[in-house]
Amino acid sequence: MKSFKGYLLELIEVVAIALLIVIPIRMYLITPFFVRGQSMEPNFEDGDYLIIDKLSFRVSEPERGDIIVFKAPLDAQSFYIKRIVGMPGETVKVVDGEVSIVNDNYPDGWKLNEKYLEGHYNTPGNIQIKLNNGEYFVMGDNREASYDSREWGSLRGDHIVGKVWLRLAPLNKAKAFFGTQY
Repeated sequence: MKSFKGYLLELIEVVAIALLIVIPIRMYLITPFFVRGQSMEPNFEDGDYLIIDKLSFRVSEPERGDIIVFKAPLDAQSFYIKRIVGMPGETVKVVDGEVSIVNDNYPDGWKLNEKYLEGHYNTPGNIQIKLNNGEYFVMGDNREASYDSREWGSLRGDHIVGKVWLRLAPLNKAKAFFGTQY
């Protein structure tokens, strides 16, 4: 029969091992995130529990269509979830409810085909913004209820925490998100 001291030492050992495993995983590989608000509806809803992949963007660049979590540009204590629409070096135009992209391949621009919006949302606003190196243009899928790059401008790449990898809850909507969502 173990003594109280033996149980205590064993408990300390288990906690230490758990911390040595969990802390690096949480800091460098994945982190949980709860969706707050309606800016990503209908694709993500308030209360959805997500796992964010923090490693991918350390080995590759973000892509158009990636759903990302990032530090809010005007409040580093808050985190937002949005979709990357514009890439570094591009010009993003929002006119008459449509989003178009101007880049080296399309100097006259091309209309963004946003299948993930399911035809439910127009994109309010009238904006044109040129992105510099390391800057992205992000928007919520619920364009009428999203506080995004149309309001506060470009997102610096160093604000990106990671991209959505898994939705674990609600269970009936559990899903893995691999690749670009375009």
